[in-house]
Amino acid sequence: MKHLTLFTCVLLMAAAHAAAADFETATDAVRHMGLGWNLGNTLDANSQSVTDVNSAAYWGQQDLSSETCWGQYATKPELMRMMKNAGFGAIRVPVTWYNHMDAEGNVNPEWMARVHTVVDDVIKQGMYCIINVHHDTGADGSSFKSWIKADEANYTQNRARFEKLWKQIAEEFKDYGQQLLFESYNEMLDPLNSWCYASYAATGRYNTAVATSAYNAINSYASSFVTTVRATGGNNAQRNLIVNTYAAANGYGNWNTHLAEPLTTLVKPEGETNHIAFEVHAYPAIANSNNTDRPIADIKQEVDGMINLLKTKLVAMGAPVIFGEWGTSNVDAAENDYVKRPALMKQFCQYFVQQCKANGIGTFFWMGLSDGAARLFPAFSQAELAKWLLQAYHGDSFNPILPERSDYNTCCISTTVHFTQQWSEFNLAVGPFTSNNYKQMIIELEEKPATGLLAVKIYGSSNKSTNITAATSTVPFTASMGSITRVTLQCTQSSGSTRVKSIWLVKQNGEKVPSDPSVFWGCTMSDISINYPVGVNEVKQATPSDGCFYDLSGRKLINGKSSNKTKKKGICIQNGKKFIHRQ
Repeated sequence: MKHLTLFTCVLLMAAAHAAAADFETATDAVRHMGLGWNLGNTLDANSQSVTDVNSAAYWGQQDLSSETCWGQYATKPELMRMMKNAGFGAIRVPVTWYNHMDAEGNVNPEWMARVHTVVDDVIKQGMYCIINVHHDTGADGSSFKSWIKADEANYTQNRARFEKLWKQIAEEFKDYGQQLLFESYNEMLDPLNSWCYASYAATGRYNTAVATSAYNAINSYASSFVTTVRATGGNNAQRNLIVNTYAAANGYGNWNTHLAEPLTTLVKPEGETNHIAFEVHAYPAIANSNNTDRPIADIKQEVDGMINLLKTKLVAMGAPVIFGEWGTSNVDAAENDYVKRPALMKQFCQYFVQQCKANGIGTFFWMGLSDGAARLFPAFSQAELAKWLLQAYHGDSFNPILPERSDYNTCCISTTVHFTQQWSEFNLAVGPFTSNNYKQMIIELEEKPATGLLAVKIYGSSNKSTNITAATSTVPFTASMGSITRVTLQCTQSSGSTRVKSIWLVKQNGEKVPSDPSVFWGCTMSDISINYPVGVNEVKQATPSDGCFYDLSGRKLINGKSSNKTKKKGICIQNGKKFIHRQ
């Protein structure tokens, strides 16, 4: 992969800081974005130990480690370079703020700086970037309470805090050019946590008072957002802004007469003409309730129906629309449609992208494609799905660059794990995989752990826990374990830290495959690095400019120059530099 030259960076940054008078319209921006992707479960990740919104302790509950608290790795510039090289043109960066600001709404400067860095990572690649207020909204549960709700009383209570938050964000980025867009809020719900339309969770599936209050609040929050951003001046005077419908609902369907209300009740903020866009989300089911595939004709009809409704109800108001999130109904599940029904998934995804492009609607796929440890290398965890989307947008002849985790199969992730409470667990491997295919795991720590500190816990048909007493441990998988869903490193004391150097899963035939660690619960990671095999440094020194190709152990692969590199798949060394090649 080529690195940006200094001259190229200067040109890109100059374009990013174009004068406000030169800003393209929102309609043009949506058309120019290309294919979009969500950097999900990262800057939006959050965790609450205090759920009482009225308590001062609710605010600012986390530090920068929140970025990894849902099992992702801290975002690196290389990830955005990979997305750009693959053919993506825009990145939506969801951001949660409550856990990084005080009760008065003052954002932690370190958090703002971290958001700024990730935005720069996107912009420097020449891609569009959307940042928002994300899990400050959402469905309440026993361990999570949102502070922004679609409710008139909530708006009155939180208006000043919401406007102060957006003023800080707007001031931080006021000099950025047209490739940066602001999104008002994510999926804002009423106090009943109603999806689909306001008051759906009420008795009888509708409550006029709750619904009216919710839709009024949506319009009030949208107006506050736009007014606050515009008032900061500079490029924000014409920055393209995005407001979401209630729950980001797309309004499609005929199973309830209230489904279209999130669209019909939304009001375009006053005074906005060419620099405002609307956002909805879509996660249709492509399988029937009995888990059989839906006919592709029915799925296409649903896509067409959604698009036509959006054009009639939203685009007709004089603003473009984006699907800020989309996928299928089980997009976040391990056994999702990409895994369970790939042929149908391909047809749906390609039709969705093609029809949205043809109708001037933006598309931002939700979070898959590169997920978990794959983002660290970086690589695609769903490379085939990424290819379907990219070819749907760019054409069947488009041949994207899509490095995969398997291209790095000689490399392990090293990290320091910090356990914050007794019995907390760190993922060594996440299944499912079976003891029929894998016979053991080899775990290498930097040093022998303190006596009684750590244990390996295997979740399977029969669970097992084994104490770790050495720096290197081999943990066997027995036939009785059956399907193994997870292997963790558990802290059996109140707290502790250890550095994990490598984790290998060993197949029945003896082949070793690296396993990627991640946070499970009650722990954090730091000092994360890729543990390349011995020999890489020597290769860099021994072959400064001979043009030959070597593997990571320093063995010469071929004698030709760059024209011969297609003979090797995976990580190669040439002229002292590592690169990925896929046949």
